[in-house]
Amino acid sequence: MSERARLEILARLVPHGSRVLDLGCGDGAMLDYLQTERGCTGYGIEIDDANVLACVQRGVNVIQLNLDKGLSVFDDASFDVVLQIDALQHLRNVETMLRETARVGRTGIVTFPNFGHWPNRLQIAMGRMPVTKTLPYQWYDTPNIRVGTHADFAVLAERNGLKIEDSFGLNEGQEVRFAPNLRASTAVFKFSR
Repeated sequence: MSERARLEILARLVPHGSRVLDLGCGDGAMLDYLQTERGCTGYGIEIDDANVLACVQRGVNVIQLNLDKGLSVFDDASFDVVLQIDALQHLRNVETMLRETARVGRTGIVTFPNFGHWPNRLQIAMGRMPVTKTLPYQWYDTPNIRVGTHADFAVLAERNGLKIEDSFGLNEGQEVRFAPNLRASTAVFKFSR
């Protein structure tokens, strides 16, 4: 999937003019796109020095912060939308961050590699940990702390009192709405408290 196609699909979940907090914003590409194409404002949160610099060079407001420390610097309902685009699998305490996302934002949008995707299942059945476009690392050299499936997140959301407003998958530049746990390489959820 091209990065542009991915940005466009995910940006459609964010209402025009929203105030956005992008957790683990990387180089700021998503927030830059939302500012330019959807009239959004907001901040990115990033820990990596090179990514913070890239955000600044793009003109994206960025705060250097370790997400594992929480979001105590933000008041309740400070943002319309809180994004966690491919950040969830890097966090030590996922449930705390989901609750914090629901606290500081009216809506949360989460994406993560879907470990339940059929090529991953096939590689596991053959006795190997998956290496794919979405999970490109060997098991011993991955920045991912955990893996999860589309189906797992639905259970986690319910356990934490979150209302799923939309869920689907992404695969090869396409939205996957039928059987996303099996057919999508990336899980996508939009939720609220």
